[in-house]
Amino acid sequence: MTSVTPTVDRASLRRAFLASLSGTSLEWYDFAAYSVAAATVFGHQFFPAGDPLVSTMAAFSTYAVGYLSRPLGGFVFGRLGDVLGRKRVLVITLLLTGIATFLIGVLPTHASIGGTAAVLLVLLRFAQGVGIGGEWGGAVLLSSEFGDPKKRGFWASAAQVGPPAGNLLANGVLALLALLLTEAQFDSWGWRVAFLLSAVLVAFGLWIRLKLEETPVFKRIAESGERPSAPISEVFKHERRALVAAIFVRVCPDVLYALFTVFVLTYMTQELGMSRSQGLTAVMIGSAGQLVLMPAFGALSDRVNRRKLYLFATIAAAIWPFVFFPLVSGRSFGLLLVGIVIALVIHAALYGPQAALITEQFSERLRYTGSSLAYTLAGVIGGAVAPLLFTSLLAGFDSWLALALYVVVTAVVTIIGLALARAARDETQVVVS
Repeated sequence: MTSVTPTVDRASLRRAFLASLSGTSLEWYDFAAYSVAAATVFGHQFFPAGDPLVSTMAAFSTYAVGYLSRPLGGFVFGRLGDVLGRKRVLVITLLLTGIATFLIGVLPTHASIGGTAAVLLVLLRFAQGVGIGGEWGGAVLLSSEFGDPKKRGFWASAAQVGPPAGNLLANGVLALLALLLTEAQFDSWGWRVAFLLSAVLVAFGLWIRLKLEETPVFKRIAESGERPSAPISEVFKHERRALVAAIFVRVCPDVLYALFTVFVLTYMTQELGMSRSQGLTAVMIGSAGQLVLMPAFGALSDRVNRRKLYLFATIAAAIWPFVFFPLVSGRSFGLLLVGIVIALVIHAALYGPQAALITEQFSERLRYTGSSLAYTLAGVIGGAVAPLLFTSLLAGFDSWLALALYVVVTAVVTIIGLALARAARDETQVVVS
């Protein structure tokens, strides 16, 4: 039987939505700035080599570190989120990611301190990943647990808007710098500005989160004495199917996003001979569309079967690379723009409902831990290795077909996850006044 929690006023609900959106936007701004820099600058700044492709692969290896470290954040902060509460943990993750990003902005390059620069870059990238690994699960719960479970797709999408918002900000700053500065100035110091700006964003995010109360759902769990003492072991013991399903449904969207926001910059500059600014502009426009589309698809998933919507989008994701690569072979910016925008529309159809789909696999008392583990472990097998694999496949087969087939494989994994997933659980109804 569904119980009713105390009434939540709309002002608190809006603050929760903004706190979730602003925090994840900040952290994905940090992450996106690194991703773009890895594709365009870090190769020769921190990993100099005679072959540009080798340098790029080395830079993408550090990109992967940010994903590989996420499970640590998921294990540590996911557990704390179910034991101590959502709000406290989200303040810590915000600071961790923001400080690491600021330090990247002042980090000496290989020309100044040799190989130590690469080591420090990897360590800071690791810290970024730990912060994001603990951020996502809490950000999703922060907004969704203040709202009506019947509208979870929409409210949970606040955290999902973070990646396109952060990507838009990061790409916008980097594109503006690239236009205002000469190539030598941008490579020398211009790229650092994007990382240093994270200090301003951290201050704003903290201001929002520190003013917010704990979620009504966690308050009820704490008052009833139902907080888990060992949430990680409970998830692995009692909710294994939910964990596997939640991991698998994330794989294809992660790989799709890596292809069309990160690796596409390398492909279009090195394979097609197009300019970096063209790629950044196309990604920015596609990301701007996602700001509206992700909440829209999240809301749509509240009205239709969430898993079926996700299935149709996954099939579209598997098909689109076979259209995209022949489309851009003529080196037309207009067709590149169309190709990236459609790809990010498909990604929005997956990513908008994803937060609700994953969190509703787990019981309320284990939701932060379960969601964080699923998010971070999926990142290891999905987004972490995607740019590196795309680069390796292109170098090994010298054909875009290998890249498209890789996306198909990840789509099959996600479809298996959907088959294992369950419908939303009957749970607490939050009344909004």
